[in-house]
Formats: sequence, C-alpha cells, structure tokens
Amino acid sequence: MMIFRNDYNPNFKPSPEQMQESIKQWQDWIGGIAAQGKFVGTNRLGFQGKTLKPNNVVTDGPYAEVKEIVGGYVIVKADNLDQAFEMANGCPILNIGGNVEVRDIMEIPK
Repeated sequence: MMIFRNDYNPNFKPSPEQMQESIKQWQDWIGGIAAQGKFVGTNRLGFQGKTLKPNNVVTDGPYAEVKEIVGGYVIVKADNLDQAFEMANGCPILNIGGNVEVRDIMEIPK
C-alpha cells in the first residue's frame, strides 16, 4: 500500500487548469502501474472527519493535531517492499512536496 501525505495548507486553492493537470498526472502514473498488471485499487480521502481517541475524546478533522494529512492511497501487487517502493517513483505528490509511505498489508485470517 502506498499512502500519500502532504502538508495541510488551507490556503491552497489551485485553478481549474492546475486541477486538470494534477488529475492527468495521477491518471498517467496510476495507469502506468495498471499497465503492468500491478494495480489493485485506490481512493482519494476527503477533508472532513473526526478522530476518536481513548476515553471517548473526539476531535474534529483528520488533521486536528498534525501539519501533515493523508490524502489518499493506492494498493498495488508487488513481490516485496522494494518493488512497491520502485513503483512509488514518479508519484505526482512528490512534485508538490508530499511523500509516499510504502507499507506492507497483513492479511487477517478469517
């Protein structure tokens, strides 16, 4: 799994043209992974949410106490973490100062 992180910036307001270019970059990058037969699924996360903490403490927003937000993820098929890490190269979030966290997924037996 690749988790996309970026600094939270409430002043970031891209133009429609910038949004279209960003969408194309993401489509091209994910399309390249899919063309290799390695794509499993993806979703972009929204900006609203709440966090439940111990003792029933609730905070507003998924980024209430951090400067960095998780914006989305992609799940890929890879033989190992190194192969998945190599697929992370070229991720569009790197162009805007974000980062890609590459993690293994542990299957939970039923």
